[in-house]
Amino acid sequence: MLPPSDLGTLYSDHHGWLQGWLRRKMGNACDAADLAHDTFLRVLARRDTPRLLAPRAYLGAIARGLVADFFRHQDIERAYLDALAALPETHAPSLEARAIVLEALVAIDTMLDGLKPAVRQAFLLSQLDGLTYEQIAQQLGVTKRTVSNYMCTAIGHCVEHCDPLAP
Repeated sequence: MLPPSDLGTLYSDHHGWLQGWLRRKMGNACDAADLAHDTFLRVLARRDTPRLLAPRAYLGAIARGLVADFFRHQDIERAYLDALAALPETHAPSLEARAIVLEALVAIDTMLDGLKPAVRQAFLLSQLDGLTYEQIAQQLGVTKRTVSNYMCTAIGHCVEHCDPLAP
C-alpha cells in the first residue's frame, strides 16, 4: 500500500494530467473529473500498490478500464431505456423501479465481465434467449459438452461473485 505521503505526491503530480487526458477521452469535464476521482480511489483501495516507476502508465491503465466500464454502462442504460420506450405507458415502471432494474443490470454485466467471451455468450444465450445446449452448440460451433462446460464455468463464476461469504 502506498504511504499517504506518496499517494498525496502521486495525486498532486498527476491529477491534472489525468483529468485532462480523461477530458479528451470523454468529451466533457464533469465525467472526466468523476473518472479521475474514481481512478485515485482505486489506487487508494489497493493494498498491494507497488512502487510506481511509471505512474502515468499505471493511472492510465486504471482510467482506461473505468472509461470502458463507463461506456458499457451507458450502452446498458440506453438499451434498457429503449426497451422501456417500447412499452405502453400503462406498463411503464416507476422511476424507482427503473433505477433498481438499471442498477441490477449493471451489476450483472460487471459480474459477467470476468468470463471469457464464449462462456459469457453461451450463458446469455441460455438464460436470456432460452436456447437449449444443443441450439447454443450449433450457434457457437462447438459441441454440446463444451456448452455444458461453459455453463458450469459461468454458473460457478456467478455463485462465486454473488455469495458474500465466498473467498
